Amino acid sequence: MPSIKANPIIADIRRELRTASDADTKASGQTFFKEKIKTYGVKTPAVGKIAKAHFGRVKDIGKDEILALCEELWGSGYMEEAFIACHWSDRIASRFEPQDFAVLARWVDQYVTNWATCDTLCNHTVAAFMEMYPDHLAELKTWARSKNRWTRRAAAVTLIIPARHGRFLDEVFDIADILLRDDDDLVRKGYGWMLKAASESNRKAIFDYVMKNKSEMPRTALRYAIEKMPKTLKAKAMRK
Repeated sequence: MPSIKANPIIADIRRELRTASDADTKASGQTFFKEKIKTYGVKTPAVGKIAKAHFGRVKDIGKDEILALCEELWGSGYMEEAFIACHWSDRIASRFEPQDFAVLARWVDQYVTNWATCDTLCNHTVAAFMEMYPDHLAELKTWARSKNRWTRRAAAVTLIIPARHGRFLDEVFDIADILLRDDDDLVRKGYGWMLKAASESNRKAIFDYVMKNKSEMPRTALRYAIEKMPKTLKAKAMRK
């Protein structure tokens, strides 16, 4: 486990995670991932309580100092520490400045190694940044062309919450176009999920997109995209 030679707050968090660890939780956690994960074996609600409690100790320090602490948590490679970093960065999202995108991009590139950390970071922290600074949306198209599968998934899942509220539809279609024939199942699920979210506010536009591209769209992505549509539209979309 990580060394205790760290910032005192980080050291306290790690001690609490070790204390709360459970062998059964650790074993069962691995079953959700094909890739090997590092985990203390702490249940998600307990991680949330630890994150919330210690955020109270850092909330009044500088934004850059909090991001540095988050970086230290990410750097350990432990799932629970990554989730705490995501919690903290989301809590300070209103304090982001345009230059902070470089920090978020580095986290995605260097530290995200599974779907859970990808989605937790991007659904909230990165999405909040994009809502504040939509001029950076073009960066997601660069992510969608990355060789890193998690960066490609990140491009799509970042738009899920904004898309659910009817925002960034042009970018949703641009990302889907880039990822349309992606050969990675988790990337396909990611952009299918993005389209599904967008369908909640723009059903016709998403249905038309699916119908236009269904001959090329992998069935996994297609099924995700139409999941919330009426049965009649699902039947049309699934018909070969």
